[in-house]
Amino acid sequence: MYKRIPFRHITVTKDDDMVSKDLTQTYEHSPNLNTVIMVEEVLHSMDESVITVAELKRRLPRKVNHNKLKIILRYLHESNKIVFTPDGITWIFNTDPNLRRAISLGFEL
Repeated sequence: MYKRIPFRHITVTKDDDMVSKDLTQTYEHSPNLNTVIMVEEVLHSMDESVITVAELKRRLPRKVNHNKLKIILRYLHESNKIVFTPDGITWIFNTDPNLRRAISLGFEL
């Protein structure tokens, strides 16, 4: 038996009354942390700037269920680590401390 995992819970205020809506999206096949890290490492270490989903599947060291891969890619997109382009997927997350310092010290035009 598979375990169902809640995805989201939102509380909405309406006319001074707190209304709690459970917008739960459940997945029967949730990816584990090792699978998410494996996909992140492949995307982060690729030489090209764009990769297709089919090419990503070929480069993964282990086979990943397509539905699990879609869940992982949605998570990475929502956490601003990747972006979907017409040509494929691009890694955009940058952890360079010099870039972060330049952004924080820079000024807005």
